[in-house]
Amino acid sequence: MKLTVYDLNNNPVSEVEVSDSNFAVEVRSHLHHEAVRHYLVGKRQGTHATLNRRRVSGSTRKLYKQKGVGRARHGSTNAPNFVGGGIAFGPNPRDYSYKLSKKFRRSALRSALSEKITQGGIKVINAFEVTAPKTKTALATLLKLGTDRALVVDLDNEKLSLSVRNLERAKFADLTGVNVYTVLRYDSVVITVQALKALDGVLSK
Repeated sequence: MKLTVYDLNNNPVSEVEVSDSNFAVEVRSHLHHEAVRHYLVGKRQGTHATLNRRRVSGSTRKLYKQKGVGRARHGSTNAPNFVGGGIAFGPNPRDYSYKLSKKFRRSALRSALSEKITQGGIKVINAFEVTAPKTKTALATLLKLGTDRALVVDLDNEKLSLSVRNLERAKFADLTGVNVYTVLRYDSVVITVQALKALDGVLSK
């Protein structure tokens, strides 16, 4: 399939051809769901914790004799049934991430990109050159391209990355930062021709 290439003034200048097998596949939303879930749980710190009976601060002395006092058998006030005691079955630090095969992740990304193209949410530009890092310039350019809520994708463009960094409704990503979550989160994907070709090559593997 062919996509129209625009300049930074939103004027069509040429066309670029990409693989139908990567950008014109059947949209399968269940793949999106699993890929987004995999991304989000991988970002969880998992540092939640409570003080259990072993960790709570308190005396370990046995309260009274085991037998002959007519009371329940207790060994320490650190037990969960005492006020100020440990928490029973509380959360412990854990790693929430899980593995998702590379084949699955690529299939989900193909589906997400295909959906974006169907919705007119991918804008291909010939280049996104900035003379100096400047947020105001990046925002003005995105507004010319018809969106301010966009995922901006380019290769080795540090000045553009610094320009977009402070925009609340936009995000810069290199090739490794393009995933289902970031593609679906923003209304548009503004991508340069060289980044598009590189992405097409990665998805074709």
